[in-house]
Amino acid sequence: MGGDSQAATGLTRRRRRLSDQETERRMLQAAMDQVNRAGLTVSLEHISFEDVIRDAGVSRSAVYRRWPYKDLFFSDLLKELARGTSPAIVEENPEARRAVDQTILDRLDWLKTPSLRIALATEILRQGAPAELQTFLRSPEWRTYVALHATFLSLPDGDLRTEVQAALTESERNVTAGLAAAYERVASLLGLRLRPALSTGFETLATLANAMVRGLVVMAPTTPALSEETVRADLFGAPDPADWTLPGLALGALAAAFLEADPDAEFDDDRIAEIRRALASEG
Repeated sequence: MGGDSQAATGLTRRRRRLSDQETERRMLQAAMDQVNRAGLTVSLEHISFEDVIRDAGVSRSAVYRRWPYKDLFFSDLLKELARGTSPAIVEENPEARRAVDQTILDRLDWLKTPSLRIALATEILRQGAPAELQTFLRSPEWRTYVALHATFLSLPDGDLRTEVQAALTESERNVTAGLAAAYERVASLLGLRLRPALSTGFETLATLANAMVRGLVVMAPTTPALSEETVRADLFGAPDPADWTLPGLALGALAAAFLEADPDAEFDDDRIAEIRRALASEG
């Protein structure tokens, strides 16, 4: 009876054996969770291998079968972080998209005037930039990802640094493609196009906008004025003065430099009503 009681506690219960693939997945996820809680240094000395094994809920024997040396595991962890596969990085923010659509719905009458269509594009950025910056600042996944971009060159020269760089390059390509698609969607809705002299694609606009925001993400924690300071002005053809944060001002200026009203786009009442229905149904 005593033996049965001990078995019931689970102390001697045999753990279900996991596949090597499941062990690897759990270990990398547990380690990434630790990194995102504590922050990143390229050495990863603050991440305990034994704590990762515990958090992953896997057996030590399976772990050491997959990674005979801890350094091999941390090399794989760096490459996994560099791939930028966290949902916070790769998935579109539905709240941000709804905010964009609502800004357009609130100013549909601007679409009839070409100069106001540019103003509407910059108004979207004026309203969205502060929230976007805070999203980056509050996201441990994004902070880790940006930190790895800034520090991977301090890795020893060799295969690992090359592989981490390749993973970062591929993840950046995916991030840029998603942002470019979002910009192109809004431009199409507003009857805007890239200026002919800057017709290198929305990827260039997305790359520069992304770099601008990330620079602010790095600087804002030590320079709060970057996210708090505002300038009141009527800019980019807007009919009334508005308060512009520095991120909004920077992104608005970038959009105004790249975009122009498409001369072939005409907005009559029927087209505007169609846009209203489409945006309302998506919302």
